[in-house]
Amino acid sequence: MTEVLTAANQLTILRVLLVPVFALCMLYDMPGWALVTFGVAAATDALDGLIARHTSPTTIGAWLDPAADKLLLTTMFVMLTVPGPGVVRLPLWLTVTVISRDVAIVLAVTIVNLAVARRTYRPSFLGKATTVVYVATGVAALYANYVRQALAIVDVCVYASFALTMLSGFEYVRRFTRTPPASS
Repeated sequence: MTEVLTAANQLTILRVLLVPVFALCMLYDMPGWALVTFGVAAATDALDGLIARHTSPTTIGAWLDPAADKLLLTTMFVMLTVPGPGVVRLPLWLTVTVISRDVAIVLAVTIVNLAVARRTYRPSFLGKATTVVYVATGVAALYANYVRQALAIVDVCVYASFALTMLSGFEYVRRFTRTPPASS
């Protein structure tokens, strides 16, 4: 049980628990609290990774951390795209692109692991950079909604998110087609 409740895993679980709080803050037009909640949740991602690298990463953490990231970021993109309160909304085409890439990656990893051979894909620098830009996009859009003013930085973040989504998607395709099966 202590392997499950490491400090890193507790931060990851906190991130998962903050996702509905963030969504409710968005739904009830509380942009300041939405920004703070999203910021705290995003900070737990950096902290749990730092802690896990300096202690022993756990198997559950290896599965839970990326799932928590996907949950937080997907919720952020959806909540900032669907019509609702706030002056800044993310474009639908960006959200569809981001979610489609993530679904394609999860499906590809599943298919490769079930049909070909067990393979492990470690996060790449480009994948991590994409996550950082997604978080920056969320923070910029949430801040713009908090100050109730459109900001040019949001547009910069949107196009940076799109570019990195496409680049990292192509990188994953390359990795899937070139990675040899893991030895048993």
